[in-house]
Amino acid sequence: MDARFNYYGNGVAAKFTKYINSAGAAVSNSALPTTTQDLVKIRASQINGCAYCTDMHTKDAAHAGETQVRLNLVATWREATLFTEAERAALELAEQGTRIADAAGGVSDEAWANAAKHYDEDQLAALVSLIALINTYNRLNVITRQPAGDYQPGHWG
Repeated sequence: MDARFNYYGNGVAAKFTKYINSAGAAVSNSALPTTTQDLVKIRASQINGCAYCTDMHTKDAAHAGETQVRLNLVATWREATLFTEAERAALELAEQGTRIADAAGGVSDEAWANAAKHYDEDQLAALVSLIALINTYNRLNVITRQPAGDYQPGHWG
């Protein structure tokens, strides 16, 4: 499969991605655990059908030491026993935040309260920002049909 568009080769698109990458640094450098960040990026990418991001984030997580079993079970985290309560709260918030069009009420008060039990205000800010950011990247890649499979860990930093 070939990409429809090279948004890194276009001036407007390259400028846009530069700005969102800068915003992403605020999340990457936050106190939100890196493992949680990886799981959230993977789960949102799975939901959105973003092969490029799923490929990238599973490979980066494995490279950082995440186990293959946990990576295999992200899509079925509710039935898996390998995730902490905090990770489960983040995954629930990520799912509801990614699927807001599917739920009349958006993100439930229960999902928010559960996440707030496990993360302080700065971590919650990073988590919400991460969910918004990965959904943005997913949409860029899905719309332009970015192919997956060739990503090498650490390619983007």
